[in-house]
Amino acid sequence: MATHETRRLSDLDELKAFSHPLRLKLYRALLVADTATASQLADQVDEAVSLVSYHLRKLAAHGLIEEAVPQTGDGRERWWQVAAQHLSARAPAPEEGPEIVAARTALSRVASRLQGEMYERYLDEQPAWPAEWRGAAFASEYLASLTAEELRLVGQELDAVVEKWWARGKAAEAAGDTEGREHVALQFFGFPFRA
Repeated sequence: MATHETRRLSDLDELKAFSHPLRLKLYRALLVADTATASQLADQVDEAVSLVSYHLRKLAAHGLIEEAVPQTGDGRERWWQVAAQHLSARAPAPEEGPEIVAARTALSRVASRLQGEMYERYLDEQPAWPAEWRGAAFASEYLASLTAEELRLVGQELDAVVEKWWARGKAAEAAGDTEGREHVALQFFGFPFRA
């Protein structure tokens, strides 16, 4: 069963393994589905089952996903789930070498690109969503003057708020309260810049 704790990605090989765009998509799809087979995931990401199976095995080799309890009686099906509900590849520590810094940067670039694609897909599909969802969706940018410590604290507060709502949604789903629920992406970035 997936742990609820945040797993910090710090090993060079696991950072490289997770930097592949298809692997990130598969991880996200598994996170949403809770459990799935390679065939189910292949349909979601529009790729061949053999390719999806290969990338799932790579994710499993690094402990990012794991086999799940089979959901059907078909012994030929291999079910997967994420190993941890939350992953973090936050900024490298000063003592980390250039290879780790480069791998984190590569992962961040791929994740940012996929997040952008996800938001652009929503913008394209926005007219098809009911008015209540179009009215609830938001995109904001705030330009503030903060210290590094203040920015770190903002990030912690945002994590706590999202964690509260994530837990509330999971509890509601577990209780059978699924009416009107949709998957929601919350994407935040906080970084320094010079004008």
